[in-house]
Amino acid sequence: MIRLDETCLSPHLGLAQRDHTRLDWRTSYGMPERVRPVAWTCACRATVYELCEGGGQGFIRRTTQLDGDHRVHESHRWSITETRAIWTALLSGRAR
Repeated sequence: MIRLDETCLSPHLGLAQRDHTRLDWRTSYGMPERVRPVAWTCACRATVYELCEGGGQGFIRRTTQLDGDHRVHESHRWSITETRAIWTALLSGRAR
């Protein structure tokens, strides 16, 4: 039997830590921007996260896919260095 995780190429989020930081998720700005995803979590889960960068800033995009519908939320904008630190915290369960 093949476990689902063995076939995935992108990372999955770790379990949320008891003292994790809560991120402020906002509805996607929906404006065309020059940003690009530079990292993402595996699409085998209902919620996919993307680390996006552009114009010297970064943010995290969260897309929830349920029953053929999807909802997109984005985090606050930070410097690229701060955003990468938050991305690491998200993957390790220290942020949600």
